[in-house]
Amino acid sequence: MSRRTWSGPWARWTSRSRTSRRSPGPGSSLGPHRWKECSAVWPGRSLRPHSKAAFWRGMRVAAVDGFLLDVPENDTTRAAFGGQVDSAGRPVGFPQARVVTLTETSTHATIDARIGSFKGGGGEPALATEMAGSAAGMLVIMDRAFPGVALWKAYTQAGAHLLIRARTFVAAKPMEVLPDGTYLTRMNLAGQRHSHPGGVTVRVIDYQVDGGETIRLLTDLLDPEAWPAEELAALYHERWEVESAYRQLKTFQRGKAEVLRSVSPELVRQEIWAHLTLHHCLNRIIMRLADGEGLDPDRISFVKVLKHTRRSVVLQAGRSTRRLRQFMKRMATKVARKLDNGLRRLREADRYTRHPVSQYIVRKKEQVRRGTRRVPEKVITLTPAILQ
Repeated sequence: MSRRTWSGPWARWTSRSRTSRRSPGPGSSLGPHRWKECSAVWPGRSLRPHSKAAFWRGMRVAAVDGFLLDVPENDTTRAAFGGQVDSAGRPVGFPQARVVTLTETSTHATIDARIGSFKGGGGEPALATEMAGSAAGMLVIMDRAFPGVALWKAYTQAGAHLLIRARTFVAAKPMEVLPDGTYLTRMNLAGQRHSHPGGVTVRVIDYQVDGGETIRLLTDLLDPEAWPAEELAALYHERWEVESAYRQLKTFQRGKAEVLRSVSPELVRQEIWAHLTLHHCLNRIIMRLADGEGLDPDRISFVKVLKHTRRSVVLQAGRSTRRLRQFMKRMATKVARKLDNGLRRLREADRYTRHPVSQYIVRKKEQVRRGTRRVPEKVITLTPAILQ
């Protein structure tokens, strides 16, 4: 099946089972694009576009974020990685290694990664900056912990494009209001003047979801006609796919609340790379199965693939090509037999603010935690700067 062409940036497909192969790249194996429904509202018109998560307007979509892994407690790991401390400066819990990844949103496949300490070295933004060279030609999405001039220049000079969430006080003074209501301004280092040449020019997109808080996005895609604001606002939702990838790796693959086994910093890094490699391989299997069945990869359970892969380790002792083909055939049969091809309900869960020194969610005693439920489709409303 050849790669399909598009008559428009938001062309629709009438069948969920139609798939499109992507060209081989650093992200993953061949497989189908993923689709999400989203509504976007702009003064005077309403859109209901399909957000194409694998590629958007010719660019591969990826996300950058980070997570922490607990490592065994000893003098060397504590010195190398550090960890959380209480108000008196005493260690709390295990030492923690920080992992920042560049992840393809459509397949959850890790393209590149960096491993650092809990504190020091600039944190997640510094580790993310080191991966700029691997993002050439991609549209990279990040959350509001990452905006910065150094990171911005590193990615744009490497040939990548950025879509980063920022706090509402960042880039708040418009220099030029564009016809679509977004505006251009400069983002500078702390203490610099507004016109300082060391800054970067960014385009600011403000919008709300279901009339909630104002969300601000910064992008280097400055042309409002070539890069519509409503499409970028809908595309930012794909950043959450990296959180699903981390859940697969941390909760299901590694095991919930498990501590890494290695006791030296060098072996800790080696074990983390092993986890990342295994996660990439498991998602490669998912993409092959999805491609063969003509399904969205979201329809294939990561837990089932992980379970059957673990069971196959002993069976593959022969290390022969025939054994591997037999394993993939059995895997496809078992996964396809357990697929639920019906429509799934939309689901959401309540979000809570984490305590600064605790990895556990803080919830009031009288607060009742609700389960997943059927929710209406989200409505994105762009907020033109000219109306503010």
